[in-house]
Amino acid sequence: MLRFPLCLHRWRAVLALLFCAAATSLWAATPLTQADLKALAEDDFDAKSAAIAALAQGSPEQAGPILKALQDDTLQYAPGIGMVRVEGDTTLDAITGKPVTVQADALESLTLNNSLRAQVDSAAGSLLLSSPDAAVRAQAIDALLEQPEDAPRAAVEAARKAEADSALRDKLDVIWAHAVLAEGTRDERLEAVRILGKDSNPATRQRLLPLVERDAGGQYREADAELRAAAQRALDSLAANERRAELIGNLFAGLSLGSVLLLAALGLAITYGLIGVINMAHGEFLMIGAYATYMVQALFRQYLPDAFDWYLPAALPAAFLAAAAVGFVLERLVLRHLYGRPLETLLATFGVSLLLMQAVRMLFGAQNVEVANPGWMSGGVQWLPGLVIPYNRIVIILFALAVVVIAWAVLNRTRLGLFVRATTQNRTMAACVGVRTWKVDSYAFAFGAGVAGLGGCALSQIGNVGPDLGQAYIIDSFMVVVLGGVGQLAGTIVGAFGLGIINKFIEPFYGAVLAKIFVLVLIVLFIQKRPQGLFALKGRSAEA
Repeated sequence: MLRFPLCLHRWRAVLALLFCAAATSLWAATPLTQADLKALAEDDFDAKSAAIAALAQGSPEQAGPILKALQDDTLQYAPGIGMVRVEGDTTLDAITGKPVTVQADALESLTLNNSLRAQVDSAAGSLLLSSPDAAVRAQAIDALLEQPEDAPRAAVEAARKAEADSALRDKLDVIWAHAVLAEGTRDERLEAVRILGKDSNPATRQRLLPLVERDAGGQYREADAELRAAAQRALDSLAANERRAELIGNLFAGLSLGSVLLLAALGLAITYGLIGVINMAHGEFLMIGAYATYMVQALFRQYLPDAFDWYLPAALPAAFLAAAAVGFVLERLVLRHLYGRPLETLLATFGVSLLLMQAVRMLFGAQNVEVANPGWMSGGVQWLPGLVIPYNRIVIILFALAVVVIAWAVLNRTRLGLFVRATTQNRTMAACVGVRTWKVDSYAFAFGAGVAGLGGCALSQIGNVGPDLGQAYIIDSFMVVVLGGVGQLAGTIVGAFGLGIINKFIEPFYGAVLAKIFVLVLIVLFIQKRPQGLFALKGRSAEA
């Protein structure tokens, strides 16, 4: 009993808006007067609805600022003057836009309930649909998409016919489909179902479900069999698109995680394959690279703010050199004295990792620091409906592949790479022919640490940078190296992307923790059958 008057008021308001919107498309906008707006300060619901309808019939130049003020609660009533817009310390006549002098205590606020506010939003949106500015039209269409079922149908239909931009027209089609789905003609409803079958908005599914549902007695709520069949086809299409988007999204997320694991494990594969050191401080090389990126960013912000978007290319060599320098010092001062003693090496590098983390805490603090994405890495591209691919993830995947190419070129096309491969395959024979294996160890370890620093630079673009950054990747890095094969670049690539994809396909079902446990079990079982990994090491040392 209490809801009927509200519904009646709402339908009156909607009909008034539709009528005025239709009138707008046929006749030129009528200039507004203070008399048209006076009812907004009164208590009559129908009078307020009529005033909002009059605004919907006005010109965008005159009615637009008034509707915006209504939305922002800055439209007030001044006795003796009429409606005014309050903008900071300035009071403007709502009709003419000219400044007026009014005592602040004389202004009266307007009272609008939720139904009237919805009418204001719809009127503002429909008024701007005819704007010559595409950006204004796009903003109005996006606003109507939030509640498309309340959009003024006549204004939307007129905008559909006049819109030249195909992307905006597609959005208008969706708004129109929502508006006519419940109350349109049979042909209009069929067309609306066809349109909504291509829409990726989750609310669309809820709008179509009542067309195929049954009531308590087992009868279909929708009597038209053809309309039910069309709705079921649309729902099946939406479900198929959702599954496709989920599959591609998981695949991309797996490639993204794999690229991160590749950057983290690539340097470890080089050092572990060459000198057999279980370096528990390898994750801290990632951290050093990330903090080097943070420092370069800070320098650009202070001294080159106009070139801030290009701080990342400058951070790449800084991250590589910073991590490589720490790796070189670590190898010369600690690791070279522990070769052949894996337990002591593991304990020593674990202690070094703790020292590096504490040093970073002392220099930068224990809290995470902010590393912002450059402008060209912000945002994303919509590949499929409901699937947005972030630009920073795309860049990191391409960057990881570029680092792999550089590492391959260094190892296969340079003199250092020749010495590294010779020492890896047979250290004794390489020393016998004049290779200074101790220098090769130092340079190779520094190169592997530098590659990890590049990984830290990439990680700074997708997550938090803090003293514990490297600890999240050290175990995964070892799993990648062991799975791919010690010292094998191809195995590291396959292992990293394989683990990343498997993780992301398992996570939706069992969660991140159980997915990681499951992957670890798979690796243990695989190593039991193939201890040398996916790609076996070649050479006399591998045969011994």
